[in-house]
Amino acid sequence: MFSKGIMVTKSQDRRKVRLSRALGIALTPKAARYLEKRPYAPGEHGRTKRKADSDYAVRLREKQRLREQYGIREKQLRRVFNEARRTDGLTGENLVELLEQRLDALVLRAGFARTTAQARQLVVHRHIQVDGQLVDRPSFRVKPGQLIHVKQRSEGLEPFQVAAAGGHAEVLPKVPGYLEVELDKLQARLIRRPLRAEVPVTAEVQLVVEYYAAR
Repeated sequence: MFSKGIMVTKSQDRRKVRLSRALGIALTPKAARYLEKRPYAPGEHGRTKRKADSDYAVRLREKQRLREQYGIREKQLRRVFNEARRTDGLTGENLVELLEQRLDALVLRAGFARTTAQARQLVVHRHIQVDGQLVDRPSFRVKPGQLIHVKQRSEGLEPFQVAAAGGHAEVLPKVPGYLEVELDKLQARLIRRPLRAEVPVTAEVQLVVEYYAAR
C-alpha cells in the first residue's frame, strides 16, 4: 500500500521530537507543537541552566542542525561541503544552495509532502518525475529550468490529493521565490538557483564551515 510506504513509525517520530528539542529547531510539524509546550532540551536537566558550550560544541550543533533539516548522512553533507568549497563564492552559502537543489528538498518546498522524510519516501517509491523521467534518488540535483511533477498514475492517490488541495500549507513555509509551483497540477519548476537568504533552513552556515575547516 502506498500509504504504508510514506508512514513514519512512532519511534522515528519520537526521535525527531527529542532531536528537535536538543537542537532547538522543529524538524517536523509534530516537533513544532512539542517545542511550543516544552521549549527546552530533553532529559531531567533540560530546564536547568547549563554551562556555556565550547566553541566546538556550538559548531557541531550548527552542523547537526543543517544535516537534520535535510535528513542526510554525514558523508553526504561532507561531500556537498567539499563541492561548495571548490565553488566560487562564500562556502557556507554555496553549501545551503547546493543542498536546496536536492530533489527531496524541492518536493517538500513545493508542498507535495509534509516533512523531509515523507518527501524522500515519495521519491524513493518512484512517484516523482523530473522532465518526464522517473527519478528515485532523493539526492538528485535539479537544474534550473527543470520541471518536477508527480507521475500521472500517482496523482489520484490520497496523499497527493491532500497536497494538491493545499493540505500542507499550514505547516510549511511560504513557497520560495526560486520555485514556480502549480499545486493543483502537482508540478513545480526550479526557475533559478536558490539564494541562501531565501532558503527556509535554520543554521549559522559560517559555523558549519568552521566545523569542517577545523577537522
